[in-house]
Amino acid sequence: MHKNNQKLRIGIVGAGNIVRTRHLPGLKKHPDVEIVAVSNSTYESSEKFCRENVPGATPIKNWPELVALPDIDIIWIGTPPYMHSAVTISALEAGKHVFCQARMSMDLAEAEEMLAASKRYPELVTMLCPPPFGLRGDLMVKKILAENYIGRPHHVRLQSFTSNYLDPGAPAHWRQKIEISGLNTLTLGIYVEVLQRWLGDITGVFGRGKIIYPVRE
Repeated sequence: MHKNNQKLRIGIVGAGNIVRTRHLPGLKKHPDVEIVAVSNSTYESSEKFCRENVPGATPIKNWPELVALPDIDIIWIGTPPYMHSAVTISALEAGKHVFCQARMSMDLAEAEEMLAASKRYPELVTMLCPPPFGLRGDLMVKKILAENYIGRPHHVRLQSFTSNYLDPGAPAHWRQKIEISGLNTLTLGIYVEVLQRWLGDITGVFGRGKIIYPVRE
């Protein structure tokens, strides 16, 4: 991926809390990485992010302008899911490698479009951000499964308990808005993907649901 042994030059599209607190510290520590441009939801917020976190980076008003910059190697996507497909495909078409924050996309159709685009450009690296717990335990779990240490798994139970977003009097978070977050299962979806990598593809699904508060202002 290196170009003439130079640093990998990253352009960030979407510089919210996850990028700032979870991705940026590691990127800044890596000696072969340089963040050169940032495009957030507004130009003012892009300026603020650069000023406070990466003073050497250039704030960019619109993400298509950032993607088109010729001196960027990697597009680092930290937007909400509704933008993931468009930015990913545009970046690949511009010859850029892509790192995309989970969740992958708004829905299955967009995810399939992203996958097809990545296959059209096999020389480019595309990666979805892995779940933190899955990343930490991946090699160990694969090892104990391969060694038959626990025998054959017959049942796996995945649960997620969180008090986030439960207050019916609070304004709806963007993760609760389908037009922004898409058809995603919030805290569970990315871990189902991890289980598939460990145990194999899911062959059938069913669901039960209940709408407790039909409207939240």
